[in-house]
Amino acid sequence: MSELWLEVTLPVPAERLERVCDVLTANGMTGLVVEEEGDFLRFLEQNRQYWDYVDEDLARRMKGASRVKFYVPDSEEGQKQLRQYLAGLEDHEPQTVSLREEDWATSWQKYYQPIPVGNRVYIVPDWMRGQAAPGGRTPLYLNPGLTFGTGAHPTTQLCLELLEEVLQSGDKVLDLGCGSGILAIAALAMGASRAIGVDIDPKAADVAFENAALNGIGPDRLSVYAGDVLGDKKLAAKLEPGQNRVVLANIVADVIIPLSAKAGEFMTKDGVFLASGIIEGRQDEVRAALEQNGFVTVRHLERGGWHAFLARRA
Repeated sequence: MSELWLEVTLPVPAERLERVCDVLTANGMTGLVVEEEGDFLRFLEQNRQYWDYVDEDLARRMKGASRVKFYVPDSEEGQKQLRQYLAGLEDHEPQTVSLREEDWATSWQKYYQPIPVGNRVYIVPDWMRGQAAPGGRTPLYLNPGLTFGTGAHPTTQLCLELLEEVLQSGDKVLDLGCGSGILAIAALAMGASRAIGVDIDPKAADVAFENAALNGIGPDRLSVYAGDVLGDKKLAAKLEPGQNRVVLANIVADVIIPLSAKAGEFMTKDGVFLASGIIEGRQDEVRAALEQNGFVTVRHLERGGWHAFLARRA
């Protein structure tokens, strides 16, 4: 039987759209779809070769559109997640529609297009496989599935850009909070010898392995574990302490701050720590935590109100 999902829509005035997205992401929901009339018109213009006419009813519905969509399970647990995501947005009334799992997946596909990131990576939805990657970029095939990590969010892009700066051939990489596995898989595609991912979402491992397989990467090069690395010593022991030259954490500031006290345990002496997912206003706290825990921040990137740090051992 197909699992049921709730499609949650928040109508938002255009001037408040960025704030609402920031709050939802800070509350843990990064699998967002933003619908704006301007985006719709640009999509039509960029893809006009694929149709002979425009659905006038759709055009009318998109006129003046400004809304955010995301998905949660249509269950008691999903309702709990929904309340968590909407904390601080009580003045916005959500609209919900129940979908079967296959309808959920199809509804997402139309929003994904290939994304160039940094100088080397080209993220391609698997259903668009076959398109040539421009400029000698490395194609990274992805099926977002039921967890986040599509490459579209600034936090993921910032982390990928830092990763391509520091990654050396043969490196071992640890991705703390791996989601769909995009960062670990990108590292392997760019020359890492081995990567480990860990996430508190038990679905993440299946999705990450699926995405790895799309890129010809098997369990001999990628391991993924479910659990909380901060509270599970047995899990931490599986993450090859002292052997990872690159440690990634694209999560949120409230998790990165305590992780900064532990990340060094997993790194080689010449290792680097890439921290992203830090919302505007929290960057100084994260930098202070990094420095307090023996790191020096050598790069600080910002985009769209999100921050990322590249840190090395002091």
